[in-house]
Amino acid sequence: MPTTAELLEQADAHSAHNYHPLPVVIAAAEGAWMTDVEGRRYLDLLAGYSALNFGHRNRRLVEAAKAQLERVTLISRAFYHDRFAAFCSELAELCGMEAVLPMNTGAEAVETAVKTARKWGYQVKGVPDGQAKIIVVDGNFHGRTTTIISFSTDPEARAEFGPYTPGFEIVPYGDLAALEVVVDENTVAVLLEPIQGEAGVLVPPPGYLAGVRRITAERNVLFVADEIQSGLGRTGRTFACEHEGVVPDMYVLGKALGGGVVPVSTVVANRSVLGVYRPGEHGSAFGGNPLACAVALDVIAMLRTGDFQQRAAELGDHLHAELDALVGGGVDAVRGRGLWAGVDIHPGQGTGREVSERLMERGVLVKDTHGATIRLAPPLVITKDDLDWGLAHLRDVLEVA
Repeated sequence: MPTTAELLEQADAHSAHNYHPLPVVIAAAEGAWMTDVEGRRYLDLLAGYSALNFGHRNRRLVEAAKAQLERVTLISRAFYHDRFAAFCSELAELCGMEAVLPMNTGAEAVETAVKTARKWGYQVKGVPDGQAKIIVVDGNFHGRTTTIISFSTDPEARAEFGPYTPGFEIVPYGDLAALEVVVDENTVAVLLEPIQGEAGVLVPPPGYLAGVRRITAERNVLFVADEIQSGLGRTGRTFACEHEGVVPDMYVLGKALGGGVVPVSTVVANRSVLGVYRPGEHGSAFGGNPLACAVALDVIAMLRTGDFQQRAAELGDHLHAELDALVGGGVDAVRGRGLWAGVDIHPGQGTGREVSERLMERGVLVKDTHGATIRLAPPLVITKDDLDWGLAHLRDVLEVA
């Protein structure tokens, strides 16, 4: 087996530098732990940005994939397969909606939501052709396709990728007054993350989501909730919108829906929204494939028990109590909900990257964002003892800096 240094050199020489990973090379993983090529173990406090909510190689999900691999993996949507109907109906039921449009990646699902909202605007609301407007919020992260980065406010994601796709208006996150002012007769949707993950796990002011729901309902505008990171148990509820008793018109789902095994994403809505499509107008060769549906069906079944949501809520309370105790002692601020936190590192402790590297040296893996912030999003299967072990190392790192 090549050494870490050799593999890093090879990757640096032959891969595009579109990421800046920590210098660790993982060879195996299980639960909340990963092992590198030289046999050193690391506690995973990132969980693939919530793609691994149920842990690495969750046995139930791996067995579901194995069983499906022995039967059929892909047929394309030219035909039905025997897992498709159950996947669509059970996911729709989990979301309290009627219909599902499956894709693969989160960005594909967001693109699908954008197309759906526009088509709904023209067919149902009566917006003049080519005039549909979608309102988004600053600090958003919905993916990196050309259309999506067209309404990003992050220079790293947006700069030098123009010309950009028109049809979007950006307002401040958490500002209902600003939102209400820009809604007009051509507005077809408001698209936002109930909690902004990439921005540093930003939680909006109390009542914000309920206010967005009120405004969109009153003005005949679709409320599109991107729950790709925040959904499926991460915040202590099935969906982050539930913390304010809000049901959007569209859920955009991904990441954890594939159980860390295969990429699965969807848009879920009622027939009054997804019913605008006719055959041939949108699709995906791999979207809704048998392997993806088989794994996602077990994810849905696991979420139906409520056990993972409860675990995220209870361990999340503990996580935030421990992190709040660090504020003023190397940490400037802590935000989040459930097993999800953004931790702003005091400048005297170094950058978020530097803190992440020091934690890596101690066997704890996190990731920085926007310079001074580290994100914590452990698998929902993590034990309290393992979580406390990781937090103890964070305290030590901040004390010795």
